[in-house]
Amino acid sequence: MKREEMMVACCGDLSGKVRGKAFPLAQMEKRLKRGVGWTPTNVQITCFDAIAESPFGSLGDLVLIPDPSTSVSIESEEGAPNENFVLGNIRYTDGRPWEFCTRSILEAALERLQRVAGVTLYGAFEHEFQIKHLVSQTDGAFTLGGFQKERHFCEAIIAGMRTAGVTPDTILKEFGAGQFEVTMGPQKGVTIADHSVITREIVGLVARELDYDPTFTPIRDPAGVGNGVHVHMSMLDASGNPVTYDPAGKHELSDVAGKFVAGILKYLDSIIAITAPSVVSYLRLTPHRWSAAFNNLGFRDREASVRICPVSDISDIARAAQFNFEFRAADGAANPHLALAAIVHAGVQGIEEGLTVPEATQEDLSLLSVKALSERGYVRLPQTLEAALQRFEGNATVCGWFPEGFADVYVKHKKGEIAYLSGKTQAEICAAYESVY
Repeated sequence: MKREEMMVACCGDLSGKVRGKAFPLAQMEKRLKRGVGWTPTNVQITCFDAIAESPFGSLGDLVLIPDPSTSVSIESEEGAPNENFVLGNIRYTDGRPWEFCTRSILEAALERLQRVAGVTLYGAFEHEFQIKHLVSQTDGAFTLGGFQKERHFCEAIIAGMRTAGVTPDTILKEFGAGQFEVTMGPQKGVTIADHSVITREIVGLVARELDYDPTFTPIRDPAGVGNGVHVHMSMLDASGNPVTYDPAGKHELSDVAGKFVAGILKYLDSIIAITAPSVVSYLRLTPHRWSAAFNNLGFRDREASVRICPVSDISDIARAAQFNFEFRAADGAANPHLALAAIVHAGVQGIEEGLTVPEATQEDLSLLSVKALSERGYVRLPQTLEAALQRFEGNATVCGWFPEGFADVYVKHKKGEIAYLSGKTQAEICAAYESVY
């Protein structure tokens, strides 16, 4: 049987899933101009492929315009179809960005950062995931042997990333059963999130070739470890010079970086419905899991929501170029473009408000009373998705960062996701998320 090679134009949606339409690869040039047709109500397809309450109904037409800078083509082995996909932006048919296009929302947030502070975001994602059939709790956390057992899988991922234009950084056997972490080199602007999406897709592609089944779910079992997403960030000036580091600044943060971090922490409890957006995300965001439970800054502390990362005095890279901070209150249920947009908007809000760099915590905040936490400016982050959504939709400043109507649609989407899980046990809910992420 003959086959014709296809390209898939796709985008990350509110559920964090990558959806799209395939067209003949030979049509690439014209599709870069015309795009492929898209339906507004698609935005309300939840991660469980149920449609949440939609304001669009059966009405409306949009186009998904591919961005050729994100095009990925990977040659497959043994006569299998090649893997071709390209990310894009959803637009109205007159070319205007659609209000619910997550990539366009991130572009708007990055433009705000440039306009307010004159800097460009420079960063990278780290992803943790698990291979489902590897269930042993003693399969060699961080060991050479643990890596060697899956060397073929790991090396294929790294090769796929490089072919796709993503700069590989590291891949390792993590602590949990069948758990790995893959990291990528830093990029500027929207490419930071593009490469996160592409890397996750490549992990899935390689896994399928090996008959593996990976999951990026935030947590498979509350008794086990979780899978987080960490976003490393720094800033560059117009000449490409790093501007995050100031040896005289508090915690060595420059003025602009310090205010940016302060903004993230001030608004964290109201954006976490976007960065950790599943029901099971909140089983992971608890104290003593090396995740994030409070809106605190940490100096090299992996229990902090924002961590100032270490620099090496013996590196061949200048200290200022190494210096970065890490957002840790995110997971793989989040859309990378949308999560990064929320983080950037919060940071820019901190710059606009001239916020002061907070103190870095060096203690177990879970031991403090609510009163003691409040006196020091800390809050316990929401402990359910419902509570997180209430804080999001109840914060007019945060909702105002997004296009008109976005907050209402996003909350309806998430309530549809919650409704799908009604009546299920905690174990069944964990299994449901494991099956879709």
